[in-house]
Formats: sequence, structure tokens, C-alpha cells
Amino acid sequence: MDGAAGPGDGPAREALQSLSQRLRVQEQEMELVKAALAEALRLLRLQVPPSSLQGSGTPAPPGDSSLAAPPGLPPTCTPSLVSRGTQTETEVELKSSPGPPGLSNGPPAPQGASEEPSGTQSEGGGSSSSGAGSPGPPGILRPLQPPQRADTPRRNSSSSSSPSERPRQKLSRKAISSANLLVRSGSTESRGGKDPLSSPGGPGSRRSNYNLEGISVKMFLRGRPITMYIPSGIRSLEELPSGPPPETLSLDWVYGYRGRDSRSNLFVLRSGEVVYFIACVVVLYRPGGGPGGPGGGGQRHYRGHTDCVRCLAVHPDGVRVASGQTAGVDKDGKPLQPVVHIWDSETLLKLQEIGLGAFERGVGALAFSAADQGAFLCVVDDSNEHMLSVWDCSRGMKLAEIKSTNDSVLAVGFNPRDSSCIVTSGKSHVHFWNWSGGVGVPGNGTLTRKQGVFGKYKKPKFIPCFVFLPDGDILTGDSEGNILTWGRSPSDSKTPGRGGAKETYGIVAQAHAHEGSIFALCLRRDGTVLSGGGRDRRLVQWGPGLVALQEAEIPEHFGAVRAIAEGLGSELLVGTTKNALLRGDLAQGFSPVIQGHTDELWGLCTHPSQNRFLTCGHDRQLCLWDGESHALAWSIDLKETGLCADFHPSGAVVAVGLNTGRWLVLDTETREIVSDVIDGNEQLSVVRYSPDGLYLAIGSHDNVIYIYSVSSDGAKSSRFGRCMGHSSFITHLDWSKDGNFIMSNSGDYEILYWDVAGGCKQLKNRYESRDREWATYTCVLGFHVYGVWPDGSDGTDINSLCRSHNERVVAVADDFCKVHLFQYPCARAKAPSRMYGGHGSHVTSVRFTHDDSHLVSLGGKDASIFQWRVLGAGGAGPAPATPSRTPSLSPASSLDV
Repeated sequence: MDGAAGPGDGPAREALQSLSQRLRVQEQEMELVKAALAEALRLLRLQVPPSSLQGSGTPAPPGDSSLAAPPGLPPTCTPSLVSRGTQTETEVELKSSPGPPGLSNGPPAPQGASEEPSGTQSEGGGSSSSGAGSPGPPGILRPLQPPQRADTPRRNSSSSSSPSERPRQKLSRKAISSANLLVRSGSTESRGGKDPLSSPGGPGSRRSNYNLEGISVKMFLRGRPITMYIPSGIRSLEELPSGPPPETLSLDWVYGYRGRDSRSNLFVLRSGEVVYFIACVVVLYRPGGGPGGPGGGGQRHYRGHTDCVRCLAVHPDGVRVASGQTAGVDKDGKPLQPVVHIWDSETLLKLQEIGLGAFERGVGALAFSAADQGAFLCVVDDSNEHMLSVWDCSRGMKLAEIKSTNDSVLAVGFNPRDSSCIVTSGKSHVHFWNWSGGVGVPGNGTLTRKQGVFGKYKKPKFIPCFVFLPDGDILTGDSEGNILTWGRSPSDSKTPGRGGAKETYGIVAQAHAHEGSIFALCLRRDGTVLSGGGRDRRLVQWGPGLVALQEAEIPEHFGAVRAIAEGLGSELLVGTTKNALLRGDLAQGFSPVIQGHTDELWGLCTHPSQNRFLTCGHDRQLCLWDGESHALAWSIDLKETGLCADFHPSGAVVAVGLNTGRWLVLDTETREIVSDVIDGNEQLSVVRYSPDGLYLAIGSHDNVIYIYSVSSDGAKSSRFGRCMGHSSFITHLDWSKDGNFIMSNSGDYEILYWDVAGGCKQLKNRYESRDREWATYTCVLGFHVYGVWPDGSDGTDINSLCRSHNERVVAVADDFCKVHLFQYPCARAKAPSRMYGGHGSHVTSVRFTHDDSHLVSLGGKDASIFQWRVLGAGGAGPAPATPSRTPSLSPASSLDV
């Protein structure tokens, strides 16, 4: 049509697309009907004597007419003729000699399960359902109908339907009649008296049906049916693995550090280990090498928390640690309450749980008392009033509580010489609290506040940090770059505030220390003070009277100083706002020992022959990690968001898909871009090389899979074709082992197959692909993995899936911060798994390393990378236990590990 589009073009185009999709569904139904009819005829001709058929009142097929079975149809089923009416049912079974082993219907349906009519099914299509079978073409066997049935009116008879509905009803009746010919032989008694067509899955948005008696299974996501065909080598679903895998996971290494948006997150224990947190894990890191030298060392992990850790405090004994977590929700939307854990850093055992049900939103800051050997803990939560509370550490008992302020509270601490004095600071305030009474008596203590007065000094917007000096004075660092000295003075009766504090604090000195905010102050063992700047990234050492003694600057690509901790000797540990942990000293400088991403992660791929992996995400960084040394090999700035990546089989180059439709190929040694191509203008969700390296497939959100021919070294590529047929964006794809075919999933839960070598054609008959072997298995929808989906899934619960190279286990990344391990194939509903926590956000991707020795998982918003060691049956033992309060995503049979 010429001219501008009219107002009705939109609905017309949508109607046309709907009709086109329905036509594809009907074509697929007819393909399966033809296959079913042909198989039934062939089996009857080969296995049922003509006299037997004639004796039952059914005419025998002519001896010279037989229809060949389509390629791949199982020549195993002996037929049981089933006639289904709309008001009554008659079943006529033929006894036959046992044939060769065939497909099974799987487990019997439970009592009370809803019955689904047998029929053909295609992605997104409805089941073919109707009344009794139609006459069909000549030579098709039909069950003998009782005479009275001829005059029995049908509920869906053509006389009661409109002319436009009659062809569709005829097609449905023909499909149901043909499908009934394929009911597996054997009496219902041998199957426990259950209807072979009943659904084994319960009601819900995700359930499974067994269709066409052993030829396919069907599951539902958001009410949409998804049909998957059973491979011919599987005789019965009962013979598939039914328990959790013998393999287990043990957390080996955590990459990253949460410095971007948290404070009070870096300390050194008595053992020399550095303690910090990321996601739900508190990491105890033992550095290797000398000051400023290379990383290495080892990690241990406290994994008792059920949501993201927000703050830390170390007991004066240097062994016990307190860690506070934020509030969260489980998979059912039920709230998980914030809490503080006090635990032993030597044994990693939880000693006390503080404040369960007492805090709101999360724990923002906490500190141990020092004057009385750490007997008390003060906590500030993230509620609107920022409640300040004091707790008895040994008994977990609250001694006092008060509303502190409606402004943000960023730091809290006991005076090391007097536990009755508590200081808090944050947005535009410094508060001095006097705590009296209530020791040993729950809730009887009182907290009174005196507000710090800035007087002639400019009131800063934020006071992020403070430190107590040996002489009793307090230093505060603020957003103006100033260090203020607060000294004690006798109490003035006119000073506003309640309570009986004998002394108060006032500003006695000011020093301009940094350009921009001061994020950290640290008192060293020699009495000097270290300050860490934000905008200027400087570390400055201050002597008495705030005289600058020495300074160093942190390289720009590491970000600003977030936290400072004093190590052994002159060694310093510095946490930065770009989630890096640096080690060194002021004289020799600093080098990174822990690095990580700073924003949401999505792209992950593992090297084909080395223990290396590559990650990318919303921070626009492309990072190559060495899994042996646990270090960053290199990183580059992509300038755009990276969402997916894959190594060429040679390992020489890697392809990276971006959010703009652009994709790059980089040399992994030189880091040079050897190819830069744009396909469409929508984000790319998956890139995958064929196993022989001759093709590259790129799945886009424009519903197209772009295929490129690739040179032997992977450096050059040229457009080969496009796979077009999906009705939604591409989510996952895999190549066949011969490199000729692709299996793909889309956002509307389609499973499609493509003949790439034959010209990027869609394979209309998906049944023929049921025995095809796949080089990788990352598609989340398919017969071999449909058991990983939990009940009630909405189709977005599983973000990533990966089969191990030895094809024994499947790792799954879900939307509820968990990594699962299933046996492969996982083709039984409600399959049990081993479940592992630690991530504080949706897990976006999982991949096995080339030798299956490790599994790598990515956190989404928490920007964490976990490297798990895969332990075989009888290996080094299970990983640390996840607490029983951790919400379970999988059914009750799942194992929390």
C-alpha cells in the first residue's frame, strides 16, 4: 500500500501476525498427525494378525498398502485403540506380542489429576481436543463403535457450531483420533489403574503433561504450553536420574569487594587475615607475598547471612566479628528480617544472633565497646528514625534503644576509654550520646543526646567518618574535605539536650585535608592518623596538631579511597569505590590484590582449554580472569554495556555482544579489536561459536539470529544468513555437535530448531530433532532440562543454565540468589537439586570451566563473581551449610548446601 500508514494498519498487522502464527501451529499439528497415522498403520500391519482385527469388528488394512514411518519415529509401540466420546468412553485394547523396547509414558498420574486430551502440540499452540475420531482417509483403522453411539448427539457436533468453526473442529477431531492410535499397549491395571492420558503434574502455572504416550512431554509457563519430544533412546522416564547429583560445590574464591556504596567494611584480624564483605558473604582473605607485591594467598568465607551484608565490626579480641545484613524477601515475597550475626573468625561458627525482628530495612552501622573487653554492641538500623540500640553481646539482649535522627547515620562508635559515651555521625550532624543504667536489665537503659555545635565553622553536608584519639579528642572527616578536632569541655547547663552528661564536645581545630569528601579515617598504632580522600584519591598521614607527614595517591582507575586498615608492620590495606582492595604502603605505593566489577553483570564465558573466564556488564568493562591465580589478567573499557560473550574454540579471539546491536571480536593476547559489526539496533543477548569454529551465531532482541562464517583463526567473518521465525527476542541458543544445527529459545518460551548448513532454514518438524546431540546445553527450555523449573514459575525464574562438559550435571542460575546443581538429563518434574547461596542478587549466568573442575557464577546487582570448586562423589566434603532460614526455591527434596 502506498502512502502514509493509516490508523488501522497497526491492528491489521497484528491480526495478520496472529493468523500467520496460527497457520504455523496448524502446519505443525498436521505434521505430527501424519506421523502418528503412519506409525500406527505400520505397527498394526507388522504386529497385529488380520484375523484378530476382523474378529474385533475392525477391517484389516490391505496387504499391499502400508505407509512408511517418518525418519526417527520409534518402531516400538504396540497399539491400544482408544475411542473417546464426549459423554461416555469406550476402550478397546488389542493384545499383542511384546515388541522391541519402546518409549514409556513415564510415571503414572496421581489420583485426582486433571485429564488433558491427547493431541498434537506446538509452542504457543493449543491442544487439539474434540469428540470421537473422524472417519479419516481410506485404510485408517478405526475402533468399533457401539451401535447406539450413532444416534447419540455430540456436545461439540457440527450442527451446533458456526460454519467458520467446522473446519477447525474437523482438524481437532482428526488429530485426537490419530493420537489415540498411539496409546502404549498394556492394560490400565499394569499402570496402577491410572488413565494413561492424565497429567502427572498438579495445577499451577508450571506443570507437565505426557502427550502421545511417550513421544512428548508438555509443560506450562504462564499458561502457555511448551511441548518437548522425548529422545528415542529413552524407554521410560522412570529410568532417568531421580535424585540430586553426587557432585557438590564448594566456594573456592569470591572476586570483588563492596566499596561502591558501603562503609565500615575493611578490617584486619588478629590472625593477619583481612575481613571484608560482598553480596551475602563475609570474606576472610590472607594476602600472599610482601607489601605491594603480587596477590595470591587464600580465602575463607562466612556464609551465614541470608541477604546482603552492609557493615562489619571486629571485637577487641581480634577474633570475633559482628556483621549486619539488610532486609530482603524470599521467593514468595515474604520479608526476611535484618539481623546481626556475631561469629568466630577461626571456626566460622555463629555465636550469637542479635536483633532478629528488632531492626527495620537493614543494619546501617555497628560497633563493639572497647573499655570493657567488648561486652556491648551498639547498632543503628536503616529505619526512618535510625533507631540506635545497645546490646549485651553474650546474651543477645537489648539494653537500651532510642530514635536517633531522621537524617542518614553513616558511622557509630563507643569511646574506647568510656563505654557510656557513644558517637554517631552522618548527614549534617555529629551526636554525642550518654548511655546510663540498664546493664543486665533488658530495656532499662537510657540514652541521652547532645548535638555537636559547629558554631563559627561551616556546617558540612555529610560527616562520613570519625576516629577517637588517645588523648580523648575526636577527629571527624566531612564532605568539605576538612578534618575537625572535637575536644571535651565542662558541661554547660544552658547547652540544649537532655540527660546528665558531665562533659560535652566542641570544635577546637580545623584543617583542610582533601579536595572533596573524606571517606575514611584510621588511627595507626604509632598514634598518627591516616585520611583517605574521595575526589583527590590521596592517602595522607597526619602527626600531632594535624601536621601532614607523608602521602600517596591512588591510581584513578581504582577509584577513591573508601576504607583504610592497618596491616602488619607498615603495610596498609585500602578499599576503593571501584570495588578494589589494594595492598602496599605510603612509600612504595599500592597494587591490587582483589578486584571486581562495579555494576550489574550479565556476560560470562569460559576459556576452551585454560582455567580462565571472561566477564562483562553494565560497568562497560570487559575483564579476563585467571582462575588459577585468582587475579585479573586484563580489562578494557568497551564504552558500551556488554551483555554476552563467547570464546572461539581456538581461544585466540573472543566475541562480545553489546546492548546497541554492536558486537566485537577481540584478540585475547593483544586485546586489540579485530572485528566490529552492527546487526540491528537492539541489544544482543547471546553470541555462540559453532564447535568447529566455522560459524558464529548472534541472538538479538529483534527476534533474529544472525549467522556469520568465520575464518580459521576467528579474526575475520562474513554474513552467512539469518534465522528468522521467532516471535519474541532470542534468549539462549546452542549448536549441535556437528556444527550444522541450532536450537534456540525466545522470550515467549518458544523452542525452535534451525538448519544452518542448509541455508538457515527453520525445521518445521521439531520431532525430527529429538535425537540430535548438542555441543553445549545452555537453553533453559528443552526435554533434557525441563525438570529444573520449579512449581509456580512465571518463565523468568531461571536466568541461565549450563551442562557440564562430561554431561553429568546441570548448573542453574535463578532469580532468587541461588545456584543449583541437578543431574543430567533433568527430565523429571520437580527434580531435586543441591542449592547454594551467597549471591545477594539474581544470579545472571553460570558456566563450567573447560575441565569441569570449577563452576563460575555471576551476581546481578551485587556485581560479584563466585568461583566454585566441583567436588565429585566422595570428594573433599560438602561446602559450608546455608542456614535453615534461607528460603528454598526448589521443592522440599532440594538439598540446601
